Amino acid sequence: MNKLLNLANPSSFALPAGILTIICLMIVPIPAVMLDLFFVFNIALSVAVLMAAMNAAKPLDFSAFPTVLLFATLLRLALNVASTRVVLVHGHEGSEAAGHVIEAFGAFLIGGNFAVGLFVFMILMIINLVVITKGAGRVSEVSARFTLDAMPGKQMAIDADLAGGLITADEARARRREVTTEADFYGSMDGSSKFVKGDAVAALLILGVNIIAGFCLGMISHGLSANEAASRYISLAIGDALVAQVPALLLSIAAAVIVTRVTDNRDLAGQIGGQFADSRTWLPVAGILGAIGMIPAMPQTVFLPAAGMAFWLWKKLKARETAQKFEADKPEPVAPPDPSKIALDEVSDHTLVTIELGYGLVPLVDERRGAPLVSRVTGVRKQLSQTFGFIVPPFRVRDSLDVAPNDYRILLGGVPLGGAMILSDKVLAIDAGEANPQARLAGTPTTDPTFGCPAVWIEPAQRDLAIAEGYLTVDASTIIATQLNHLLSERPQALLSPDEVKGLVEALKNRSAGLVETVTPSPLTLAALTRVLRNLLEDGISISHPLPIFASLSQAVQLTQDHDRIIDMVRADLGSMIVGRICSPTERLPVITLDAQLEAMIAGGMVDAATGQPLIEPDLARTIGERVAAIVAEHGAGASVALIVQPRLRRSLAALLRLRAPACVVLSIAELPETQPVEVIAVVGGEAPPQRGLPAPEHQSARQPAESMAA
Repeated sequence: MNKLLNLANPSSFALPAGILTIICLMIVPIPAVMLDLFFVFNIALSVAVLMAAMNAAKPLDFSAFPTVLLFATLLRLALNVASTRVVLVHGHEGSEAAGHVIEAFGAFLIGGNFAVGLFVFMILMIINLVVITKGAGRVSEVSARFTLDAMPGKQMAIDADLAGGLITADEARARRREVTTEADFYGSMDGSSKFVKGDAVAALLILGVNIIAGFCLGMISHGLSANEAASRYISLAIGDALVAQVPALLLSIAAAVIVTRVTDNRDLAGQIGGQFADSRTWLPVAGILGAIGMIPAMPQTVFLPAAGMAFWLWKKLKARETAQKFEADKPEPVAPPDPSKIALDEVSDHTLVTIELGYGLVPLVDERRGAPLVSRVTGVRKQLSQTFGFIVPPFRVRDSLDVAPNDYRILLGGVPLGGAMILSDKVLAIDAGEANPQARLAGTPTTDPTFGCPAVWIEPAQRDLAIAEGYLTVDASTIIATQLNHLLSERPQALLSPDEVKGLVEALKNRSAGLVETVTPSPLTLAALTRVLRNLLEDGISISHPLPIFASLSQAVQLTQDHDRIIDMVRADLGSMIVGRICSPTERLPVITLDAQLEAMIAGGMVDAATGQPLIEPDLARTIGERVAAIVAEHGAGASVALIVQPRLRRSLAALLRLRAPACVVLSIAELPETQPVEVIAVVGGEAPPQRGLPAPEHQSARQPAESMAA
């Protein structure tokens, strides 16, 4: 039933009916009145095709043009056949024998002089065939070649966008269909230009046939004189040729417009008008036309008005550009806030690090007072970026009603890390251990929020006195910046996200593209690489020198894809860098070791099923932590000590001592450089080794580890 309804649709019969009509025009004789109607229809069709080509924003908007050009050419050739029949059969009857359209073109347009008409027709032929058709054919050929050459690259780009999740499957199909249609279109246009060229050649041959055959028929069949035969038949033949040549010229122009279009969101008139609407174009035109018009031999009545028109156009365009610039610079009217509307920024904080201030501390970010806190925070961010080796995300400073007036709070990912109460109009004098115990500063006693040292809030006028007494004096913005730097320095891994890693990789590609390609995106994805670098930062390894890190990663990923194994291999490869941060290669590294039995007990004990790492009993963990902390304290404040363990135990003991003894660096024996001299200062779980230079026989067993490690 649906098929019957489709067959009954008049639009489905339009194309077959048109083709049948074209065939009938070639075979069946038609009267002059019908010929006039078809000539008018042909001209209207050509104008419509030209307008459609000019209004298309891009060539594919008129993708049916090659087929339309074919049928329009067939229609014109069919009309040439029909008009030739009428001219040759009824040409002896007079100028009205072939219809009023041919009569008008033969009499009005060329003034009844067939010689003039012949020259006009030849000029139109040259314009159509040599200039427009040849140029359009060349453009079509080049466009088709470039489009076909670029087709594989476009298909690969679509596949890459689809694999990357940038487009959906439906969008990918639509883009592939567009690429295929574009290639088919330019290929068809390359062949369609031959239709126009063939039509022009056919028109020239038909004109010759009409002239020769009409001249002969007029003299032989109808007894006309040579002058009468030439006057009647040649005038009708030229009129017929001009009637066909005008639509052919319009279609050639349409084809040239289509193939020379550049994709734009405007039609051709808007595109050309927009590009000629620049006032800078018309002032030189006005000046040149005016200068030519001032020459005495030139017609001033033509050049000077044209120069005035160009100057008037420049003035109008200049005024419009000034008005548009004023409208663009004018601030947009602020709409009254909608109380029912909730913005995302009001309920979500997209900044990783946030500093919340009570309203009493707002002067610290007041630009009229220099915004001291903003400059301090910027300096902290720059310093952390240099230390960590990546661009630390921006910080956000804002006031909060949830904080007491003189309090501040530092948040990381919405979780409070620290904060304190400060006085923005006073100075904090900190006793760092060098202050005069007999000094008496008038102020409010407090504690330094960063290091817990005793301090006093004093007036700014007492600052010089406090410095003289050995106190360290800082202002309120420095206190916040110092604590911010201290808290974030302990958590570099929390500040590293895939965005920062991507920026680091892109910067490294400019110098070592081949090295980066061996690591990411295969075999390590961006997420996996971010996880590896976070673990390195958590272990205290800066990524400010990414080349050796990526070189180690390049070797490690060729052997394993296990994350923990990669970390261990990279750390072993970077052992000299890790040890170099705490001890010079020429100095002895203070080392703590575990007793062999204790180490074996931990290694052979319980194992975490999720990570595969050894689990340390809580009481034993507390004992080890307290013992190591005591040894580090005995060794001296500020000194770095390393705990050397088996590779299997490094991760568990590093997590244990990170909180209990942060000054102790946990290294596996594989990470210790072979040339690094060491000094064992203690053995946890066994007797301490004797001091150097005082050997004792009963301590020989304890000396053996030190001697073996030094070797």
